[in-house]
Amino acid sequence: MFRNALGKTFRFLGYTVQYGCIAHCAFEYLGGVVVCSGPSMEPTIQNSDIVFSENLSRHFYCIRKGDIVIAKSPNDPKSNICKRVIGLEGDKVCTSNPSDFLKSHSYVPKGHVWLEGDNLRNSTDSRCYGPVPYGLIRGRICFKVFTVPQIFALIHL
Repeated sequence: MFRNALGKTFRFLGYTVQYGCIAHCAFEYLGGVVVCSGPSMEPTIQNSDIVFSENLSRHFYCIRKGDIVIAKSPNDPKSNICKRVIGLEGDKVCTSNPSDFLKSHSYVPKGHVWLEGDNLRNSTDSRCYGPVPYGLIRGRICFKVFTVPQIFALIHL
């Protein structure tokens, strides 16, 4: 009886480790669901929108200008940011705010990208912290799963 219980316990632990490894690989390399917060990507992505992020593009260096990406924040590595890729390495980008009278420009260095929010007046982005290393990119947004009005409509059903 003790051997039977011990055997079941080890089998359960074995399956748990296997499925844990599979889940880790799926979320690390394939993608996952992300809840976006903050106003920096409005109107494209609203506060609390749920999006799907695929991670293969960053591994194969397939990120292009115009893509919306999830990246580790250069200011706070514990948090993620959701921004649009404005420039890739070697591109000339405008580094000043939209309200600035004199515009300043710079080139994106090798191994970096320039990220900005769609809501330029209410976004902390590369204009504040500079070019973002490519290694901080976690994934590329593919599509919205739900928007806030859709969630409320589902709740009231």
